[in-house]
Amino acid sequence: MKIVCIGRNYTAHIEELENEKPEDPVVFIKPDTSVLLKKQPFFIPDFSEDVHHEVEILIKINRVGKHIDRKFAHKYYDQIGLGIDFTARDLQHKLKEKGLPWEKAKSFDGATVIGDWVDKKQFLDVNDINFTLEKNGEIVQKGNTKFMLWKIDELIEYVSKYFTLKIGDVIFTGTPAGVGAVKAEDVLIGFIDKKQLFSIRIK
Repeated sequence: MKIVCIGRNYTAHIEELENEKPEDPVVFIKPDTSVLLKKQPFFIPDFSEDVHHEVEILIKINRVGKHIDRKFAHKYYDQIGLGIDFTARDLQHKLKEKGLPWEKAKSFDGATVIGDWVDKKQFLDVNDINFTLEKNGEIVQKGNTKFMLWKIDELIEYVSKYFTLKIGDVIFTGTPAGVGAVKAEDVLIGFIDKKQLFSIRIK
């Protein structure tokens, strides 16, 4: 399984981090070793003092595909999920300043939360899905897939130009505004509409 992540896919998030709006999707990959095991807490790594939560809609690939045309992309997934791309923001800033890759800031052990999955058929339109992240009972991130710069099927088309997508691969589709730091004993709970898909305690 590979985890393909999309950066800068919501305008408000681009603006809050003072990044430039990209001409094409920003793509990076996380290893499967970054996935946080189910029912385990997230431990803040000792190499960062500023780890941020980034909640994202996920899709799970259900067949092998390469150079997938956008009009056929809907056939390559039947489950929608929710997850967190934990980011060591201080380390990421240092890497970006030097023009270096981000993997150390985003792909460390435990940095990838994959919540429960929902059948795609439960949604009238995958381009109109509401999702939220609560921290200690308060909503800190709120998004809807209609605000993506590149919609799900466009992302599948784009990513499959470069990487063969295989069964079980997961695509993180980008985070909305509201990212922020976590601290020990925080509790993060993610929802699609009103359905809870994960709950994570920070240590």
